[in-house]
Amino acid sequence: MFAGNFGKKLKITLFGGSHQPHIGVTIEGLPDGVSIDMQHIEWMLERRRPGKSALSTARNEPDKPIVTAGLRDGATFGQPLSIIIENTDVRKRDYRDFYDTPRPAHADYTARLKYGNDLPMSGGGPFSGRMTAPLCIAGAIAAQALEAHGVFIGAHIFSIGAVKDEALDATQITKNILAQIQEKPFPVCSDAAGQRMQAEILTAKKDGDSVGGVVECYALGFPPGIGGPLAEGVESALAPILFGIPAVKAVEFGAGLGASLMRGSAHNDPFYADKADGHAIKTTTNHHGGILGGITSGMPIVVRAGFKPTPSIAIAQDTVRLSTGQAEKLTIAGRHDPCVVPRAVPVVESAVAIGLLDLLLCQPYGL
Repeated sequence: MFAGNFGKKLKITLFGGSHQPHIGVTIEGLPDGVSIDMQHIEWMLERRRPGKSALSTARNEPDKPIVTAGLRDGATFGQPLSIIIENTDVRKRDYRDFYDTPRPAHADYTARLKYGNDLPMSGGGPFSGRMTAPLCIAGAIAAQALEAHGVFIGAHIFSIGAVKDEALDATQITKNILAQIQEKPFPVCSDAAGQRMQAEILTAKKDGDSVGGVVECYALGFPPGIGGPLAEGVESALAPILFGIPAVKAVEFGAGLGASLMRGSAHNDPFYADKADGHAIKTTTNHHGGILGGITSGMPIVVRAGFKPTPSIAIAQDTVRLSTGQAEKLTIAGRHDPCVVPRAVPVVESAVAIGLLDLLLCQPYGL
């Protein structure tokens, strides 16, 4: 069974595969006595769960978390916490031919190069978006721990294809605004923009195609002075986890790539002392996304993750039969998201929560 690991003090291990008996997560490094709200975990999983609308795959998994180790009376007690989700809606027959005829833009070919026959790849195996379910379990737990210390994390769909959501003010964003977005079935600021995004997804689906997009995430209340230069930076801590999310092809902070189009006079964020907040040092704009020199400034942390179009599409594609070297046309059957972005919103929140909690636990004073 494949396992993926990340984290310094908060060590996360994801295990299982899309069509294995179960998927799961083991979490090491949580302080003793952290209460785990299972309803919050189930709420996070429900937000990413498939099979709820025409916008997602028809695969319908209940995604019920099952604690197998690490809890006593609902709280951590110094042992690794392990939680699994049973896979109940599996169709291995949909994937039996892809070992010899790899799907374009999937990991079929590269996984065979590296692992040969040793890695079960049905459903995408450990490369599948299914692995984001246990990531959401870890993220829900990390978010609970952070919120107990005044840190709140929320995200929205920034764009689907060329359709963008209403922009949020990265200096004035509040917990209430983000929480309201989280409760929406389609998590956007502007419902009108959301309707256009959904139309974009359904048009791609009708064409047998797919579409990508961007999730924008905010972390509010994170203390200033956390992080460091070079590889010790906050960006360096968050980016590997975000890039571990299947289909993520780009990560940016603050103005991101847009900063390359700006002059310094426009990009630089002027400082001021906020008299209404005990003369706390803030910035009038937030192009730096709450991070300067790899260290948090106290402004909202802003991070965006760009997702590629779902590579499983109904349109015939060119591939090669590896056993013969002959060119072939490949048509992919099965159940697939025409766009992964709507279900990825809680996944991005989870990645950010895990990374930020690990950063806090790595401080000399911990939590």
